[in-house]
Amino acid sequence: MPMTHYMELLAANQPWNLIIFMAVPVILAETIAIAELYLLYTRRLDGAVRQVSRIAGSIAGIYFLGVFLYLFFTAVVPLTSGGAWRGPADVIAVGFYLAGVIPLGGIALIDLGLLWKDRRPEARLGLHAGFVALFLIVAHVAMIFGMLDPTLLTGADPMAAMPGMVH
Repeated sequence: MPMTHYMELLAANQPWNLIIFMAVPVILAETIAIAELYLLYTRRLDGAVRQVSRIAGSIAGIYFLGVFLYLFFTAVVPLTSGGAWRGPADVIAVGFYLAGVIPLGGIALIDLGLLWKDRRPEARLGLHAGFVALFLIVAHVAMIFGMLDPTLLTGADPMAAMPGMVH
């Protein structure tokens, strides 16, 4: 069965691509999300949990910027210039995965004190939580479309690529 470039990237070079492109960003994002829930519930904005969140957010944003730049120039540009996309699901999966740079970048800018530094801590926390939510949305859209057969949204018969299958 054909797979999207997103899934092909994660499946290749096991386990390293899975660790580099999925595990590290997701572990950092989940750390931030869990800390965010704690901070929103307790309103303890100056303790160890906030420090862990700040460190994870800074690392996540910088790390994912590197991932974005690497994949943009080694995958997106060649796939686009070569007309090698496998269909709309393929473009959506890769596009939404790379869109994660926006919320993770925003989180890093807040955590590094470069965005909204003159605002109240509660206001920064609200924007921070919004970026966490946005990251969860784009990451899940990428995963869902990444798991689809890329021919599914093209109108082509996906079963035609699998001889011997009855449908």
